[in-house]
Amino acid sequence: MQHGTTLIATIALAFAVALLFGVLAARLRLPPIVGYLLAGIAIGVASPSLAAEGGVAAQASEMGVVLLMFGVGLHFSLRDLMAVRAIVVPGALLQIAITGTAGTMLGRWWGLSVGGAIVLGLSVAVASTVVVLKGLEARDRLDSPEGRVAVGWLVVEDLSMVLVLVLLPAVAVPLGGTPVDGQALTAGGLARSIALAIGNVIAFLLLMFVAGRRVVPWLLAHVARLGSRELFTLTVLAIALGVGTIASQLFGMSFALGAFVAGAVVSESELSHRAAADALPLQDAFAVLFFVSVGLLFDPHVLVDHLGKVLAVLGVVMLMKFVASFAVLRLLGESGRLAVTIAGSLAQIGEFSFILMALGASLGLLDRDTHALVVGAALLSITVNQPLQGWLQRMLARYAPGIPESFTEADAFDFSAITDHVILVGYGRVGTTVTEALDRAGVSHIVVEEQPRVVAGIRLRGEHAISGDATRADVLRRAGVTGARLIVVTAPEPIRARRIVEVARELNPRIAVAVRTHSASEQAFFEQVLPSPGVHGRAVYAEREVALSLAHYTLTVVGRSDDEADALIDAMRGRRTMPTETFSAMRTREFRAAMGISPGQSETGGGPDG
Repeated sequence: MQHGTTLIATIALAFAVALLFGVLAARLRLPPIVGYLLAGIAIGVASPSLAAEGGVAAQASEMGVVLLMFGVGLHFSLRDLMAVRAIVVPGALLQIAITGTAGTMLGRWWGLSVGGAIVLGLSVAVASTVVVLKGLEARDRLDSPEGRVAVGWLVVEDLSMVLVLVLLPAVAVPLGGTPVDGQALTAGGLARSIALAIGNVIAFLLLMFVAGRRVVPWLLAHVARLGSRELFTLTVLAIALGVGTIASQLFGMSFALGAFVAGAVVSESELSHRAAADALPLQDAFAVLFFVSVGLLFDPHVLVDHLGKVLAVLGVVMLMKFVASFAVLRLLGESGRLAVTIAGSLAQIGEFSFILMALGASLGLLDRDTHALVVGAALLSITVNQPLQGWLQRMLARYAPGIPESFTEADAFDFSAITDHVILVGYGRVGTTVTEALDRAGVSHIVVEEQPRVVAGIRLRGEHAISGDATRADVLRRAGVTGARLIVVTAPEPIRARRIVEVARELNPRIAVAVRTHSASEQAFFEQVLPSPGVHGRAVYAEREVALSLAHYTLTVVGRSDDEADALIDAMRGRRTMPTETFSAMRTREFRAAMGISPGQSETGGGPDG
């Protein structure tokens, strides 16, 4: 009973202090993650006994990692993983090799054994899944090209570390450690361990993607028909935690990686979106505990006693890993923007680093001081990672024209002579819908997309597209911006969207603009800077448009005519806080006119509820 009380008290204390420091961080315009880390440090300083028993918080925090990976799997199908395998498999392995070698050399310079230095090198080579995914979610980039590559990259890293965790005890003795259970492993035993580890991974994946793809969707559908929300939520949690447990206990894989595979299997079900909605609240709450537990492990005295070594490890993590990841991605032919974004997100270390260091210490390869150095570097790297990402995005928006798009492809397509057409920037879910509307209306258009593979697919369908970064003037010129009637910007990053609009208006002051926004403040910004006499433009706040669409449908269902509903919704669109009517009050019919769609034509072909 005492243990249960300790667990509840620890979680309650962690949530309360994390809330306090999270609010403080938000008030200071810092990422909430920084507040959660500081909360862990504060708890550790105020209660050393609790810090010494950090395993309680660590076990609770693992729940957050598991649910987070399950949620990622829900949005990342096997097809997505296979689509990026040519990038993530060689890319992740090369990055681990380069960064791991740098960390190993640093460890040998400090006098560590060969085994200890290798463990140090591998610990600084793998990124924190939680930090990367939280960063992508914060920027709404999880379902973007770089989001898919980043998730695939993390999966390869996790699989690699699973193999390392299996093999490390086997090779600990020849590398300077202590025998496992008093026995040194022979060469034959090592070979069997390697074969067993690889066989377990293959067996688990076959089990999940052959049997699991049939059983799991059937189970979800069966429970959903019962009409109980509680039972459905319980089923989702049982699948996530159950598959994770099977992966960990029976196949020797990581708990989180098993949950990711479970999510990927559930994504094949038509109920995947409902499953994601049920898992999200628990996922966010328990993920907070991960960051608190990192802060709890941190010993502030390390910064005083070994500041130079902590900064050296931090340099390998943030500088060497960034350079290695960027170089590998560029050599694999990826765009400069994608390479910078992914390399920046990987410039930190987290959960697998702690697991590796703990295993290395238990095998006699590392001492407590080295473990403390890595924890200190991890905390600092996680703290500065999100601010670093924001800074990188601002630098890209400002200096992107100086970054060449690719070492392997020079897009020779040039549509600069075309006139009276629409330019569509981005070909994600929003972009494809707008493209469909333009196709149905017979409006000439050109897609500008960063990913060469996506562009190739568009061209195979007989449509015009160019590969490039739309913040660059030369790319927009090739898209015919000087003669275009409208540019539609669907890029989710606010800074990048601003830069695209700015460059487009510099090249063609008369071009109409439609831009996607994700907040009322961003919409207000565009409403202030875009209007000009005789030029159409509109900033679409996604959530507001969804609400207005639902309101329109509701009005028609309760008996209002389409004309009455249109008038009411138009009035709501026009009722803004701005002193005078600007382009934000522009009616839907004016926007349709700018796109060349006649009043009788449908943009999407859907019904009133589509």
